[in-house]
Amino acid sequence: MTPFNTDTPARFGLQYAPSSFLVRLGRREMRVCRDFRKRYYAVNPLIECDTGIEAGHIEVLLMRRWLLILSKAH
Repeated sequence: MTPFNTDTPARFGLQYAPSSFLVRLGRREMRVCRDFRKRYYAVNPLIECDTGIEAGHIEVLLMRRWLLILSKAH
C-alpha cells in the first residue's frame, strides 16, 4: 500500500481529498478515499457504480461515503 502524498501531482481530481490510500495490483490500481464531490442526483444508499473522470476509470461509491477508483497503473 502507498499512502497518498499531497506533494505528488493531482490525479483523478483528488487534490482536495482529505485522505486516501492506493493499492497497486500488477498493472491495476485501486484508490480508496472519502467522497468529497457534491452529487446532484439521487445516490443509491449502498453501492453506486459510475464511469470515472478520466477514460478507463471506474468509480464505486459505497454507502454514500467511500469512493473506490479502479484504473490502470501509470
